[in-house]
Amino acid sequence: MSKTVCLITGSRAEYGLLRPLLDELQADSEIRLQLLVTGSHLSPEFGLTYQEIETDGYRIDEKVEVVMSSDSPVGICKSMGLGLISFSEAYSRLNPDLIVVLGDRYEIFSAVSAAHISRIPVAHLHGGEVTEGAFDDALRHSITKMSYLHFTANEDYRRRVIQLGENPDRVFNVGAIGLDNITRLKLLSRGELEDSLGIQFNRHNLLCTYHPVTLESDTAESHMQNLLNVLEQQEDTNIIFTKSNADTSGRIINQMIDEFVQKDRNHYHAYASLGQLRYLSLMQYVDAVVGNSSSGIIEAPSFGIGTVNLGDRQKGRVRSKLVIDCGPDETAIATAFKTLYSPAFDKLRKTATNPYGDGQSAPRIARILRESPLTQTTQKSFYDLASDRVSPHGVNRVPAN
Repeated sequence: MSKTVCLITGSRAEYGLLRPLLDELQADSEIRLQLLVTGSHLSPEFGLTYQEIETDGYRIDEKVEVVMSSDSPVGICKSMGLGLISFSEAYSRLNPDLIVVLGDRYEIFSAVSAAHISRIPVAHLHGGEVTEGAFDDALRHSITKMSYLHFTANEDYRRRVIQLGENPDRVFNVGAIGLDNITRLKLLSRGELEDSLGIQFNRHNLLCTYHPVTLESDTAESHMQNLLNVLEQQEDTNIIFTKSNADTSGRIINQMIDEFVQKDRNHYHAYASLGQLRYLSLMQYVDAVVGNSSSGIIEAPSFGIGTVNLGDRQKGRVRSKLVIDCGPDETAIATAFKTLYSPAFDKLRKTATNPYGDGQSAPRIARILRESPLTQTTQKSFYDLASDRVSPHGVNRVPAN
């Protein structure tokens, strides 16, 4: 009997990560795929990126509006409340056997909360991670507790999900799905990328994405200004910005980017959405990913490039030796750039590895979803590490390598 699996995406970055899994599920004769689109995908301000999904050939079964005109805490809470109502209505229409979500954003929390109350099992990707600077951290762990199947990006994260009381038999280390795109996509050549972006690469090139650190109060503007001050000092360098997401203070950051780009449109470029193909293609030709995006932690090391990671948003994630962590003050950022362009770091680039797997996550996830028994219950028992009821390694562990 086939399963109806509803995959949910709420942002451009998340959709890009999920595309390999979309393809696997769409091609599986034992799975009936549904696609629910929400969040910033439906916002003109963030590029109406649901249109990219349709252009890529995927059928959207439901659109759930949650993004409102405000990114204040009150505005986001209202969006979450609207989402809870709208997701429950969508599930009533779609009647899925299982929903699949990735990550930790507030719209995903609302989607999973509605599924939990509706007694729909949840498969969660990228649980067990730690990002101490963002309220996403608590949302992620809460999503874990409402989920039935867990697909983690490495063994450390798998152990943490088990520590949260999840049965090891339902927790699978499959690797980071973002790496699948690197192995699957035919990335653009330097010339193709220049034509697509309307730019000319320079001697040095940097890909910059900075998001608000949501557990800090009123730091986005000052930290972003510190970063821009250091970027302006870089000689013979193109700065290619992807804009911030819909978190609190994201609009402030985007306004600052727009004003900065006006200073030198030959060397500074900003895009609301690059799309996964152009974003990953850029990683082939830049010196580093700069800012505090998870892509600098997870995907960038596979290209042998550096990451200048500012502040605490990604604090707690497992990272490659190619990630240069620094504080958000100007001195610390400038020092990080000196490290990036040092001979010692250039030597390190040739030997460092990526701790997030081998780029074969999607087929592993699809197989597990296909083979897992169909259940109409979300009831679980808390797995107590002290009781040692099940082997701590689990009988269904799928290695990332």
